[in-house]
Parts: sequence; C-alpha cells; structure tokens
Amino acid sequence: MIMLVGAASMIIAGAAVAGLIGGYRLNLTPSEPLGLWWIERLNRPVEAGDLVFVCPPVNPLFEQARRRGYLRRGLCAGGFAPLIKTVAALPGQRIEINDHVVIDGRSLDLSAVLKTDGEGRAIASFPDGVVPPGYLFLHSSFASSYDSRYFGPIPAAGLLGLARPVIIFDP
Repeated sequence: MIMLVGAASMIIAGAAVAGLIGGYRLNLTPSEPLGLWWIERLNRPVEAGDLVFVCPPVNPLFEQARRRGYLRRGLCAGGFAPLIKTVAALPGQRIEINDHVVIDGRSLDLSAVLKTDGEGRAIASFPDGVVPPGYLFLHSSFASSYDSRYFGPIPAAGLLGLARPVIIFDP
C-alpha cells in the first residue's frame, strides 16, 4: 500500500511539473471557466480583447488581496498565481470608474463596480486616469472578479501569454 501511494504521488508530482514546464495551468477561480488552460506565447503586440495570463505585481494591494482570498497562491513573484483576464485597455487610453467602467468614453460591458466584497468588507475602486506606458488595464465579466476596476493598470512585463482553454467547464 505504501508503495502504491508513493508511486501515485510521484506520478501526480511529475504531471504537475510537466504541466508547469509545458505552460499548462489549472484555473480554479470563477473569473473564467474552471479547468485546464494553456499559456500560448504571444508573438505580436498585446491587443485589447486578448484573454491573457498575467502575473500580478508584488505590492501591498495584492498582498491584501491574497489575505482576503481574492487571489490564489502560485509560482509568480510574491507567491501569487497568474491571473486570467481580458485586456480591456492599453497604454494611452482613458479610464473612468464610477458605478461601472468607461474606456475612452465608451462603457465597458459587465463592469459594475462593487463597494463591498462577498464578505461585506469595503473594497475601493481604482481612481480615474490614463493607462500609462508599459501597463495594461484588465477586466473579467464575472461580477465579483478582482481586476483593474479595483487594482488599476498593472505592468505589461508580467504578461505570460494568451490564455487558451484546453479542458474547461462553466458550472
């Protein structure tokens, strides 16, 4: 029995390492469908509308988000898991945030801004501004998603690639 458990553990660990090296990731958050995703190398400039994997920057805002349970642990700097989000705005685009997000004067669909999280704790939205050079404004259509509505634009240097579904399900 011990040998069977040991062998199973080695197989699972090997599959996990192979997945990480091969660019595969499990998404266990509701921002995008649950399941197995692949990170495809981006061989062109990032565009608005791209669904991407990105490592969040290490800063107090993201540390608080992890403590509150908005983010998972993972292999990005600071121990964060990569985020799967849609690029909603690029450098130079103007962002206005009130009860929803407006980009260059156009309302972003499914972008209601919440005042509290699922536990009733206050959550601040990002102030209006222009996406600076080298940054991306990210969005998820999931109503409770922790995205740039709350943390603002993040460095494009954290971009890992396009997010491609492999085996997913939407509960």
